[in-house]
Amino acid sequence: MKNEYLKTSGVFPLGEVNPYGKYFIGTSYLKMLTTEGVSIGNVTFEPACRNNWHIHHAKSGGGQILLVTGGEGWYQEWGKSAQALKTGDVVVIPANTKHWHGAKKNSWFSHLSVEVPGVDTHNEWLEPVRDAEYEKL
Repeated sequence: MKNEYLKTSGVFPLGEVNPYGKYFIGTSYLKMLTTEGVSIGNVTFEPACRNNWHIHHAKSGGGQILLVTGGEGWYQEWGKSAQALKTGDVVVIPANTKHWHGAKKNSWFSHLSVEVPGVDTHNEWLEPVRDAEYEKL
């Protein structure tokens, strides 16, 4: 598999199996880098792993920023085409936007997940990305 080095020697520590794993298809890992001020976590996806559709709600501010640190993956907003991601890409996800992200079929994928501070923020986990849709990518 491409970029398997991410499992043992990525830019940031791999962390533990993601405690939010019930919202993912496949295995991902999470290492929180900071929870003070701005929460930043290193999320690493095994090949073909992806999270469910989800929304980062906020009355104002909020949202999420992805900083891709390794491998190859996908990002998709509801109603739009998926976009390929590679090391160095940045994705700014506005609050209240339904989306998903994850690894390509044959590659490990890592990104920093930056939770943008806001008012009355919370995450809503939704349905899984269907295999039939993912397989078309």
